[in-house]
Amino acid sequence: MASSSFLYKRQQQTQQTNETPISPKLSSNAQSRSITSFFTPTGLFILLTLILVFGVFLNPWMNDTLMPSGLFSRGSSVSKWKEYTLSEAVNFVGGGRNGSGTGTVIVCAVSSPYLPFLSNWLISISRFKHQEKVLVIAEDYKTLFLVNQRWPGHAVLIPPAPENQSAHKFGSQGFFNFTSRRPRHLLHILELGYNVMYNDVDMVWLADPFTYLKGEHDVYFTDDMTAIKPLDHSNALPPPGKKGRTYICSCMIFLRPTPGAKLVMKKWIEELQDQPWSKKAKANDQPGFNWALNKTAGQVDLYLLPQAAFPSGGLYFKNKTWVEDTKGKHAIIHNNYIVGFEKKIQRFRDFGLWLVDEHSNESPLGKL
Repeated sequence: MASSSFLYKRQQQTQQTNETPISPKLSSNAQSRSITSFFTPTGLFILLTLILVFGVFLNPWMNDTLMPSGLFSRGSSVSKWKEYTLSEAVNFVGGGRNGSGTGTVIVCAVSSPYLPFLSNWLISISRFKHQEKVLVIAEDYKTLFLVNQRWPGHAVLIPPAPENQSAHKFGSQGFFNFTSRRPRHLLHILELGYNVMYNDVDMVWLADPFTYLKGEHDVYFTDDMTAIKPLDHSNALPPPGKKGRTYICSCMIFLRPTPGAKLVMKKWIEELQDQPWSKKAKANDQPGFNWALNKTAGQVDLYLLPQAAFPSGGLYFKNKTWVEDTKGKHAIIHNNYIVGFEKKIQRFRDFGLWLVDEHSNESPLGKL
């Protein structure tokens, strides 16, 4: 009964309040005071605080539910990058095709120990304004998240990610597993209709390599031999060496989305399946690439790039006379013919090519 009496009185009070007329003058004065109070220092401070609070809590929700472009914002969630596909990544960095001709993607494959090399390579590419074409195929989640945090949309991981993320030595099973995925990635990009340039990240650009991609050939590549060629050497596939195959480098390749280029990639995949790594053989992906070139040479339009512009590390770093004679002609320098993470860095430093020491601000990743 006490409860019913309380409710009855409460209803009467509410009804009386609602029926009591409010003076227009009083109402106007109250509204004026309310509006004016927002423009006092205290009012403005409260308003600013509310804006900041709502901004913090609503921004992630808007990115996840309302804004597709949130995928490429610095605040994007980790789960989105895990779901980011190669097709999405290629269309993003390649600018889409949109009837404007064939796009081009510059691809590298990187695990976290080689992030300093990635940054060094990117600095050199940025100097020729091609960095926005770069797609990093991350071989571990650390690389995927770090690159996309600093440079959204430019890294993708294609499962499964290799378990061991140590810096693999040339000839090791880890190195084979790391590199043997390459032709599948390149073939996928070709199937999407894009030109693709592949680089290892232990390279440095000294000139724009695209100026050397003359004609409309299917596959462009470089010779990994140290023997000096004449400046006007043939652009045909060199003759096979002692092992019955050529010695073309698989670390710098340019492919057009033609049936010929796709055929070479498919044959490369087959060769790697036929020649798996073993403790005895210690295979890597390069012999398979050479066999693929040799076995498809009559069906594919191949083009050997000039040695002066694309020398092997065994030539550039070990023949000072040749370097001086070809000065001004070098496009991409490859830091191969040396084994070891620290040894590669030191050699780059010795030749003034370790750019991250003084020019990290030129990298899209900033200072690592």
